[in-house]
Amino acid sequence: MGGAALKDATAIVGIGQTPFAKSLPESERTLACRAVLAALDDAGIDPGEVDGFASYTMEDTDEVELAKAIGAGDVTFFAKSGYGGGGSCATVAHLAAAVATGQASVGVAWRSRKRGSGPRPWSSTTVQLPTPAQWSRPYGLLRPADEIGMLARRYMHEYGATRDHLFNVALACRNRANQNPAALMYERPLTREMYMTARWISEPLCLFDNCMETDGALACVVVSAERARDCRRKPVYVHSAAQGLPAQHHGMVNYWTDDPLTGPSWTAARHLWKQADFGPQDVDVAQIYDAFTPLIPLSLEGYGFCGRGEGAAFTEGGALETGGRLPINTGGGGLSEAYVHGFNLITEGVRQLRGTSTAQVPDAATCLVTAGECVPTSALLLRS
Repeated sequence: MGGAALKDATAIVGIGQTPFAKSLPESERTLACRAVLAALDDAGIDPGEVDGFASYTMEDTDEVELAKAIGAGDVTFFAKSGYGGGGSCATVAHLAAAVATGQASVGVAWRSRKRGSGPRPWSSTTVQLPTPAQWSRPYGLLRPADEIGMLARRYMHEYGATRDHLFNVALACRNRANQNPAALMYERPLTREMYMTARWISEPLCLFDNCMETDGALACVVVSAERARDCRRKPVYVHSAAQGLPAQHHGMVNYWTDDPLTGPSWTAARHLWKQADFGPQDVDVAQIYDAFTPLIPLSLEGYGFCGRGEGAAFTEGGALETGGRLPINTGGGGLSEAYVHGFNLITEGVRQLRGTSTAQVPDAATCLVTAGECVPTSALLLRS
């Protein structure tokens, strides 16, 4: 089935989330159920009508547990997307394809995680390292922050990006979180002095260049465009969707390709825009995956908002703020709202196009949502 057949054929009609916190008492399964039930209630759809599920491969709550717990009926579609944060938008894309082709009628995607109070996935010494990690972790690249730190240093060297550019990203996300009562960084401002004097996590990345560690869950409901017109909320249409795994890619450490700074976003973007009726210049607001600040300039280039090497300069002059050239991460993103593998970027995109965001972009009608850059990724174009 071609991308043209998916265009506006489905819509997100319900979103739900739990509170976000450094530590929540409930299990990941309980949090998942609460988020899914909230999303179904938001859509006005009974749990018994759910017949499709999509989640991340790193999700510990599986569709069997979830279907039983919420009271779903017979399930005719279920899928998982890999690569952690790279799979966020893919969950919605898989549901959209399933609904558009009649494999399911009511699809639910979700992410539940307890990273604030739980262990780090890279901290286990008993599991066999994936192949790229066997060549990097023994030499000190232990965490994602170390791997992205290397990439950021390369980007700064090649294009003259500075820590001030990374601060622009951190500040834009924090300013939006300051407006969002659900955000962990609500009413907690960030200043340039705080940023520049913060402790290093992995040079050149300081504390505020890194996403938070969060407990919480989110979910959304996807149905056909026809059914969406009868749901409780204003539909947000899935206009285009894409995944991207470039040739000779090596996960987060893209060091073995001919050009490490041309990441998966470039591959996903070509497919995404090819299927769309509009281009980067027509995007009113963007929710760009921000596990680390350097991912924003890299993604701005990959998705065509500026030229190669121009992503850092794009952040200048308040371009990422409300009223700027491209307002981003209007709920606060992973840097300042919550880090739930990017699913909060999807729900915030829906709020923007419903007109219900805490940092609403006036008359927003188009939104780009991206998944993790530097890993095999995915992206959505949403429209009202």
